[in-house]
Amino acid sequence: LKVEELTAVSARLNTEIKNHEKEVAENQAALDKATAIREKRLAEFNAEEKDLLESISALKSAVTVLSKHNSFIQMPATHMQAVAMTMQQVMKHAPMLAGVLTRSERRLVTSFIQSPQDYFDAEPTFKQSYAPQSGEIFGILRQMQETFEANLAASQKEEAENQKAYEDLKAAKEAEIKAGQEQIDAKTQELADTDEKNAQAKVDTEDTKASLSADEQFLSMLKEKCQMTDGEWEERQKTRQLEMEAVSKAL
Repeated sequence: LKVEELTAVSARLNTEIKNHEKEVAENQAALDKATAIREKRLAEFNAEEKDLLESISALKSAVTVLSKHNSFIQMPATHMQAVAMTMQQVMKHAPMLAGVLTRSERRLVTSFIQSPQDYFDAEPTFKQSYAPQSGEIFGILRQMQETFEANLAASQKEEAENQKAYEDLKAAKEAEIKAGQEQIDAKTQELADTDEKNAQAKVDTEDTKASLSADEQFLSMLKEKCQMTDGEWEERQKTRQLEMEAVSKAL
């Protein structure tokens, strides 16, 4: 290839390498962003899962405690207080229970949390005479447990889907980055080879120009020498003619 053609190839390769580098950088930035989001959501999920598991465990224990007694009056005060604390703990997730508990059930839970003793005093009180039976609290606890278990299952399913989506994205981006880097490596090598050929072509061109200049100079000198030789030959011819004429006259 000529110098002009090699220079054009070099310019094209430089442009293509820059474009590939830009694409690789963009893909890497997208992957880094997706990774940061995934790590943040995973941390949030782990915290939520831990909280839900603790709440479910506490609810199961409360349900077990209540299932062993026919009424609150038969239940030790410490057990009742433990049940009330469990309900208080799980009520932190009130939004999750919004569509599960009725307004009256929420009021009952609040009343029970504030004064569990009103539901198990040995001596009947005014409140206790109107207090719901243990079965209602038991039913509410079961509802809470089922709701939390359903939410946990949904959360775990969503997390698995999010993780799968991230892994698919990660694999795609890594493939694009690898392909882009391979293009960069290949074209960088091609560019080095092209630039080397171009440099050699320039040297060859200069050598050719120098050789041509030397040839032209030689031809010029040869032509000049030939002209001088022709002049000398003509001069000798004239001199010889004169000599021959002189000899003829002398005879």
